[in-house]
Amino acid sequence: MYELIKSDPSSRARLGKVTTTRGVIDTPVFMPVGTQGSVKALDPRELLEMGTQIILGNTYHLNIRPGLDIITAAGDLHQFINWPKPILTDSGGFQVFSLAKIRKVKSHGVEFRSHLDGSLLFIGPKESMHIQKVLASDIAMVFDECPPHNAPAKDLKGAVERTLRWAAECRIQPRAAGQFVFGIVQGASDARLREHCAKELVAMDFDGYAIGGVSVGEPEPEMMKAVEYTEPFLPENKARYAMGLGTPAQIVELVARGVDMFDCVLPTRVARNGTAFTSKGTVSVKAGFNKSDFRPIEEGCECYACKNFTRAYLRHLLNVNEILGLRMVSVHNSHMYMQLMVNIRKALAGGYFAEFRKEYAATYIPTLKVLSARNVKPE
Repeated sequence: MYELIKSDPSSRARLGKVTTTRGVIDTPVFMPVGTQGSVKALDPRELLEMGTQIILGNTYHLNIRPGLDIITAAGDLHQFINWPKPILTDSGGFQVFSLAKIRKVKSHGVEFRSHLDGSLLFIGPKESMHIQKVLASDIAMVFDECPPHNAPAKDLKGAVERTLRWAAECRIQPRAAGQFVFGIVQGASDARLREHCAKELVAMDFDGYAIGGVSVGEPEPEMMKAVEYTEPFLPENKARYAMGLGTPAQIVELVARGVDMFDCVLPTRVARNGTAFTSKGTVSVKAGFNKSDFRPIEEGCECYACKNFTRAYLRHLLNVNEILGLRMVSVHNSHMYMQLMVNIRKALAGGYFAEFRKEYAATYIPTLKVLSARNVKPE
């Protein structure tokens, strides 16, 4: 499934590829989030044009709406949403964290009260894997327990043990044809728990491994520690996925720490609030200083928004609540993330990733006080 092409001598960064039945994914890769079967404000054509290789869907949300009957009638999730390339499905484990007020964790799974109507819904390892089998995603995630970063030590240990027990059960469930399954390492920023969880999951021999329990409200240094505590215990011949991350600057640093795959709702979420990512930091397109600025969001950007519209026009659209405004900023942000990954891969292939990393850290100024968006409501 994963092929290591080149390692960076200055860091843990890797250039590689993941081969699925629906295509090859060049890594490091960013995966736009389509929680409910759609990447917010973007259509499949736009995603393909900007070079998107894989998108995400969410087991919990798709199971509630539109439901498995509808998706089965369409064929599978790919056919239902008209997406020809790979899809990764989150297992519903993150909702154990994000919907903590309406769920009860039990030994064999989690009992939810639907966030829509309060009806009872149970998801455990068998249920999660069955849903993902019906969705026919190319990469399915094991059902895990994602605890808060500041949970007491006893609760963290319990979450890790449940995650391992549920992972073993997920491992033996039926899969869709060609479907890969990734294990998820939990343990917050506890080095011993991270090592223990990683080693136990590796012994189960999953197709790839995710670093979970990050971007759940912890400070950025703690996030980096969680990755650093986990990555050394993951096999070099398997893909590594940091769940729910991150900002452009974080992605560069996490690539340097050996991560291959990323997802985050930030590109489209902040776009809907009028904020654009650029290679040098963020800019508020809605701000008054753009009222008569007839430059694009970012000079030299090849996205449709920058090639066709000015900051002044986009600001006008956003301030009068025209849908085109938020769509175009979403196009720009998503394109910017895709181009970042292209540039990272080029730097790794060309042997100048160390210089790229140093320059990015020196010139990227995060004017937006957001570390990631996985600790708030889903897309």
